[in-house]
This record gives sequence, C-alpha cells and structure tokens, in this order.
Amino acid sequence: MIEKENIVYERSVLIGVVTQYQDEEKSKEYLDELEFLTYTAGGEVIKRFSQKLDTPNPKTFIGTGKMEQVLNFVKENNIDTAVFDDELSPAQQKNIERILKCKVVDRTYLILDIFAQRAKTSYARTQVELAQYEYLMPRLAGLWTHLERQRGGIGMRGPGETEIETDRRIVRDKITLLKKKLKTIDKQMEVQRGNRGQLVRVSLVGYTNVGKSTLMNVISKSEVFAENKLFATLDTTVRKVVIRNLPFLLTDTVGFIRKLPTQLVESFKSTLDEVRESDLLLHVVDISHPNFEDHIASVNQILDEIEGADKPTLMVFNKIDAYQPEKIEEDDLVTEKTAAHNTLKEWKKTWMNRVGDDVLFISAINKENMEEFRKKVYEAVRKIHITRFPYNNFLYPEYDKYTGEEKE
Repeated sequence: MIEKENIVYERSVLIGVVTQYQDEEKSKEYLDELEFLTYTAGGEVIKRFSQKLDTPNPKTFIGTGKMEQVLNFVKENNIDTAVFDDELSPAQQKNIERILKCKVVDRTYLILDIFAQRAKTSYARTQVELAQYEYLMPRLAGLWTHLERQRGGIGMRGPGETEIETDRRIVRDKITLLKKKLKTIDKQMEVQRGNRGQLVRVSLVGYTNVGKSTLMNVISKSEVFAENKLFATLDTTVRKVVIRNLPFLLTDTVGFIRKLPTQLVESFKSTLDEVRESDLLLHVVDISHPNFEDHIASVNQILDEIEGADKPTLMVFNKIDAYQPEKIEEDDLVTEKTAAHNTLKEWKKTWMNRVGDDVLFISAINKENMEEFRKKVYEAVRKIHITRFPYNNFLYPEYDKYTGEEKE
C-alpha cells in the first residue's frame, strides 16, 4: 500500500476557509504550511482559494459559488489535485470529486502520503500503513462500483455479500494484523530500551523542520538524514553521545505539526514512547519562523497527550542565523511595534526570561553558541545522573572544572 514511487510534481490548488474559530491571518498561516506540505509530497501549488464561512458546507465544504470558481480554474489550468486544509468527511470528498473531476486530498491524507514516502524501516512503514487503513475504512463507499453482488455457487445460495462488505472485512482484517505486528515490534523495542543500561536518556522534540536532525548530526557526529522539508525524519534514531567525559543516549524523534491526524498520533504512540521514557527533553524551536510561539504551543499540547509534558526540558531556539526582525523606519510614526520587530536580545527579555536558565539560542548549521549548548546539556544530564548514582559524583565534575580531554 505504501510502495515508494518516483515523485512527479502535480499541479495543485489549495482550498481553505475563514471561520469564527480561524480568522484570516490564521487561515493564511495554515495555507502557507499546507503549501509546504504539498511541495514536500510532490505537488506544485498553482493557486490558493479561501472563503469566509460561519461553518463549512456539510456537502461540499465550501459554498457553491466558490466551488464553481474552483471548477473553472481546474478546467482551464489542467489541475491534477485539489488540496483542502481541513479533514473532509467521506461524503464531502465524494461530492467534491464528482464536481471537480480531479483528485481531492485533505490535509490528513496529505500528511499520511508524506509519511508513506518517508517511512524507511519496517516499523515506520507498519505504523504508517495502519494509519492509512484506518483513514481509508470509512471512505470505502464509492471506491468500488464495478460489481453489485458477488454470486454464490452450488451450496452458496442467498443474497451473498456486497463487494463493499467484502472490502470492509479485508481492511478490518488488515488493521487487526497490523496492530498485532506492531505489538510484536513494540515488545522487541521495549527489550532494546531495557538493554541500554542506566545511561541518561535525552530526546530531541519539536515542530517539524526546526533542525532536530541537523543538531543531532552536530553533537553526535553521526549522519542522520536531514533536509529542508517537512517530516524528513520518521524513524527514531538513538546515538550514544559523550560531552567531556559524560556519556548519555540522544534520540531524534518524528516532528510534530498542527492539526496532526489522530490516526497518526495513535499509530505513532509507540514511537513516542522514546519521549515518554526520556529523562530530559531538548525542545528545539525554529526562531526564524514567524509563528514559532504557536509551534511551541502545538508541541506542548502533543507532549501533554503522550504524558511527556512534566519532563525536565531545555528550550533550544535554533536557526538564529536566519532570524531577521522586521524594521520600523525612524520617521515611521504609524507602525506599531509587535513581536515580529523584536531583536534576539529583546526576545530574551520577554517570557523567555521567566523560563530561567533553561533557554539556549544556537545555530546548528553554523555551529554558533554550541559551546554554551554543550555546557547546558552536560550540566542537565550530570544533575540527573548524580541524583540516580550519588557515588558517581566525583567522576563527573562541573563543566568548568573538568580538566580532561573531551572524547570524540
């Protein structure tokens, strides 16, 4: 189901709505993210459509007038795919496909498609396949119309079973099989985690595309796949890292995103066990992104869902090399100063100051402030280690008092 194919860029349009819960600014923000998701999945966005609605249309998600406008554009510009920013109901998807006569994808399926392309290991592929089948289950109606009934033979008289019922049964069986397979792999991974000894476990968490894998490569001197696309990392990677003479385990996890499909949260819960069982979290944030505060809130919400919000956490603000505050000209007396105009120094005096010493500003790609990063991580890991093993206190002195050579 998730065979990898060569990506051919598909001509796509994006469709979103402005509602009472999602104002125009928020809608634009979500469509920006959706465009990046579409690009990551292999699509080229030709145009965006947006409509103000109190509530989405239960039949076609957007109004009839806007739908006609989209239909004309799709016909005139040979559009392959229409991508909707919110999850469509099976009936909405069926109705829209009938009107537009092109492929209709919602945000949930787009994310699932990216995951299917990126999954490398058997474990990740099984998790994604399970999420895909759970998404597909209520959408089977209308997929098969070539047979009305399957005929019985001798000894098989009666109404038989409709093709849709057969397909539902096949999908249900497949879901049960995949869940059993995941349980087996979960047990194996639990044993692996148990075999890692008593080393302190540190996990990199954060929004997708904030530079977690790049940071992992810098501090663990390993080659984890990193790319400027969403969900470049799906498979959990664990590396042993030594700062000064203090060893610990560092885990790179899957990135989070707003409106994360519930199917994925469920099927990836076992992967997120790495986060749940960590002793320390490094919450990596892309400070150059204009909505990084929303990203922090989204990550905290998912951490809360997987019972990882109460872990000791270091906030690591990455990509300081790319951060450019907006400027107000000296003679401009109209523009009001907002958070977008803050310099890094001014940001440090905001709510970040209340977080205390657990805040870092770095650039993983340019290796800026990495010495301060190593010091903070060393001290945090040391504190956990000597709490667990008080008699090891003399082995790991404070960072500034260490006199030996750092191990490679």
